[in-house]
Amino acid sequence: MRFGIMGLQLDSLIPPGLPPGAVMQHIMGFDHAAVVRYLHGHGFNPIELGGDLALFLPHSFAPSSIEALAELREELGISYTVHLPLWSTEPSTPLEPVRRGSVQALLDAIRAVQPLDPEVYVFHATGSLAAEFYQMRQLGAGHDLILRQFQASAMESLRVLIAESGVPSRKLAIETVEFPFELTLDMAERLDLSMCFDTGHVLVGFSGPIDLFDALDQCLPRLAEVHLNDGPWQGPERNIGYGKDHQPLGRGDLDVGRFLDTLMAAQFAGPLIFELTLTESLGSLELIRRLRPDALA
Repeated sequence: MRFGIMGLQLDSLIPPGLPPGAVMQHIMGFDHAAVVRYLHGHGFNPIELGGDLALFLPHSFAPSSIEALAELREELGISYTVHLPLWSTEPSTPLEPVRRGSVQALLDAIRAVQPLDPEVYVFHATGSLAAEFYQMRQLGAGHDLILRQFQASAMESLRVLIAESGVPSRKLAIETVEFPFELTLDMAERLDLSMCFDTGHVLVGFSGPIDLFDALDQCLPRLAEVHLNDGPWQGPERNIGYGKDHQPLGRGDLDVGRFLDTLMAAQFAGPLIFELTLTESLGSLELIRRLRPDALA
């Protein structure tokens, strides 16, 4: 199995102990390829490039940076996946100007990294506004209707994204985020998208009152990537555990052995990305080594 890590490491942006006066200079000198080389040197491949990095560091996805990342791919055999921007985007909003701008931000990110030939582009089809309405239980009978409006708007955004980017639909992986699992999977099936299964999101209730392994079984035919992290299972009552996801393996309720067994039985060959710090990712790998050494063969 192929275990990777997210490239958006805060310690790389602002190292601990850096004097306050040196913070801005360090950030502006951020070397994307150097960070990727460092993470690969710790045994991680692929590396997931975070599109949100461009929000504050536009030069991190400038042509010169992409060229350096491409050279690194040739030198070290690194594979890339890309998490498309989610900060400030809302591709599911019914407000067309915002939706149009969100799609443009996603398109810009795809075009910037296309020379790297990413394995898969991960994205959130619904954002913070959709999540806010998802939690408005006081809407009563209109709740499902409103959520389906968000779903319809997200699908319209995705149709434009597919048409204008030229990326095959199965290279776009819709992530399990704070939106009903059944509506997320429905989008993937109707538009022939892949799925990115985030274990922590499902465990803490973001995707609704669904068992993690039931959700995984439904995703397997379209599974292109896994975001592998832990969290406490919130139970069928779906008391969402905000801030409790994205924990190192062993810190929550994920049955790591069973999860890996399921993937191996399905002959899953896609990336498993730790959306964790480097230290947490190394610790999680060590747990896997103890529980399922065959997964690291």
